[in-house]
Amino acid sequence: MPTTSTPAIKIIPSVLPADFARLGDECRALEQAGVDRIQFDVMDGRFVPNLTFGPDVIASVRPAVSVPFEAHLMIEQPDHLIGGFIDAGCGLIIVHEETCAHLHRTLALIKDLGASAAVALNPHTPIDRVAHVLDLLDMVLVMTVNPGFGGQQYIASMEPKVRAMRELLDTAEHWIDLEVDGGISDATVEGAARAGANVLISGSWLFRHADGLAAAVSELRTLATAAYAQR
Repeated sequence: MPTTSTPAIKIIPSVLPADFARLGDECRALEQAGVDRIQFDVMDGRFVPNLTFGPDVIASVRPAVSVPFEAHLMIEQPDHLIGGFIDAGCGLIIVHEETCAHLHRTLALIKDLGASAAVALNPHTPIDRVAHVLDLLDMVLVMTVNPGFGGQQYIASMEPKVRAMRELLDTAEHWIDLEVDGGISDATVEGAARAGANVLISGSWLFRHADGLAAAVSELRTLATAAYAQR
């Protein structure tokens, strides 16, 4: 069984709101602000109605920082591109359950290629869709918006799902992080953390913080840490 001690809270920025013309500089600023990882939201225009990064873009900014990268693959048939994103420097690969015909095989591929493996679930997708692959998982992502765009409103009705997912993950033989992505701000992070999320993605709110990135990261971490301890 996994440890019952309180896990470290991780604050992960999405770079969707960043200035893409200065992506390396933006990643350096995020690292200096104290983030734990940087998330690249990879969209294919098919699974979600938007297009974003390919492996070459991520690889071009990898030398700029030492902070780990994660790739959130909002793409159909992810198996064909997983190796490219790992080669580009992403140490954690997140695939959507909804896009994987053979989820066990996809997660095993990620692990075989030397990366950590995670599964994302859209708001409508039940938690039992990952119940039989826990042995291959390092993290589960519960979406608190429908994927495809930044700046969306947090779906608070997902908090019971987050809580149920934490209970399911605690049945595994090893610790599995629980990430929440979508609408995370000073007004919503406590609800997500109190429900059991220890990894929090923030994009638009973090980049718009009046006191800058470091203040935003610190505020989210403080709020989430206190809320998680109240579980």
